[in-house]
Amino acid sequence: MAEKFVSERNLKFLLYEVLDAESLTRYPYFQDHDREVFDMVLETGIRMGKEMLWPVFAEMDREPPELVDGEVRVHPSVRGIMKACGEGGWIGAHFPYDMGGQQMPNTIMSMFRYVFSAANYSASVFPFLTAGAAHLLLSFASKELQDRYLPKMISGEWQGTMALTEPQAGSSLTDLTTTAHPTDKGYYLMKGQKIFISCADHNGVENIVNLMIARIKGAPPGIKGISLFVVPKYRPEENGDLVFNDISCAGIYHKMGYKGSPLTQLAIGENDECRAWLVGEEHKGIRYMFQLMNEARIDVGMSAAAIANAAYYASLEYARERPQGRRIMEKDPLKPQIPIINHADVKRMLMFQRAVVEGALALAAYCAKLSDVAHVSEDEEEKEKSELLLEILTPAVKTYPSEMGVLSVSAGLQCLGGYGFCDEFPLEQHYRDTRIHPIHEGTTGIQGMDLLGRKVVMKNGKAFMTFMAETNKTIEEAKGVDEFKALAESLEKALGKLGLTTKSLTDLAIKGEIDLFLADATLYLEAFGVVVIAWQWLLQALAAKKALASKTSEADVNFYTGKIMTARFFFEYELPKTRGLFARLQNSDGLTLEMKEEYFQD
Repeated sequence: MAEKFVSERNLKFLLYEVLDAESLTRYPYFQDHDREVFDMVLETGIRMGKEMLWPVFAEMDREPPELVDGEVRVHPSVRGIMKACGEGGWIGAHFPYDMGGQQMPNTIMSMFRYVFSAANYSASVFPFLTAGAAHLLLSFASKELQDRYLPKMISGEWQGTMALTEPQAGSSLTDLTTTAHPTDKGYYLMKGQKIFISCADHNGVENIVNLMIARIKGAPPGIKGISLFVVPKYRPEENGDLVFNDISCAGIYHKMGYKGSPLTQLAIGENDECRAWLVGEEHKGIRYMFQLMNEARIDVGMSAAAIANAAYYASLEYARERPQGRRIMEKDPLKPQIPIINHADVKRMLMFQRAVVEGALALAAYCAKLSDVAHVSEDEEEKEKSELLLEILTPAVKTYPSEMGVLSVSAGLQCLGGYGFCDEFPLEQHYRDTRIHPIHEGTTGIQGMDLLGRKVVMKNGKAFMTFMAETNKTIEEAKGVDEFKALAESLEKALGKLGLTTKSLTDLAIKGEIDLFLADATLYLEAFGVVVIAWQWLLQALAAKKALASKTSEADVNFYTGKIMTARFFFEYELPKTRGLFARLQNSDGLTLEMKEEYFQD
């Protein structure tokens, strides 16, 4: 089984040659760091991935969590992984110094998380779900709550979760019914149930800290009446004892993939003794929670690309070693077979995988840097620009890697033929593991409506126009390089089509035809995502061309030439697919709206 699941060379190319991550150290918040520190973080992540996560990749899949005597039992490695991440400071690495963090840029930590996800996605969820929950407490909770929960979460002793979904309220959070009843004792009594909550019960840690949205009794209807609470499995007492908090696991889901991490159903307050503590102010829970959700959406895209990355290296290794057939023009059956990587169609599948994986990773890393600049910049114009770009790109960075990652892993599986369908090789597990990503943290349909219905029109289109302007800058730069002039012109045409399509759709909204405006929002997101990734590939091609001017070693020349070839592949094979999408999007016949339920009759 292939042991390579990530390319350190590619991570450093993106960080230093495309994104100029070292420039982040000019901000006071990051000034204590340098490239040597950043490299140490990457190298440590890769070492931990190889030594701790990858060795149990298949084992965690074969031995999924079990609910035994009311407790979820996970793979024994989970406790060690959580401990190592806590002791190494990786859970709270991006936190400020005064909260026990290292003020590490998210740009660097996103690559650390990428390595973990590529090595073993199920295992990676435990520490970094905790990191997201802890960051939410750091941002909005009282000092009392922070002091009570953050040290144990950052140390890896306690697990953090995000508890949103209910049986009748999946994406429609308006309809949640879990209720917090006020008391005069400084806490609320919580009652209800939650489903599909990752890691909300397991024996790999001492306690679980659920960040849960609920409606305070008597609160206004809709999302305006939702608040955020800390709801631990065991509540810490003043003397340090942990007391059961009347929140239990009612069941775990048996999943297609991503099996190493438990997906739980929670029964809350069955004995009317589940205590919950308000985070921030009443009725602002959705605003608070969306910080974590937006961070999670970027991480979902990063994780989807990571799994596809591991699958790519597994299929690449196989293609180099597997002899099968001969060149098409070779008629002598006695000649030796050739490795399948020499067949054009196999090379096409490998190039497709690389185009998806490295394009998606580039976008995720770009968004991570935007989040850093938005967080620490004191220049209001720079800060706003970063925030606007992050807003418009978040649906794409969540969705393109998720949807295309499935196709990328499928192409990798196809390279192996029948062996790819068998569990002797990791492709079939990667295929199962990655299928969750178009679903969780907001389905593809939700992301499409978010992009077209909110992000495109926000601030009178300012976020969309900022994206267009940034992409046009890259296009103009590429026009000055003869080798990339045709690519630049292709992207310019696609960007123009995106602008025209956006206008035709927003015109429908102006007319009040909202159903028609959003009917094909998912297709709009698909086209938008392809254009965004083409932009990212043009940025990579420019960086590779610049590097080739001074690099002479065979390894360097092969790496940078491969980058340029993959960019060309994306522009020739993937970008043209937007033409059909734009044609469909500009046809406002409302076909799906006209279709009636009864027409699906057998």
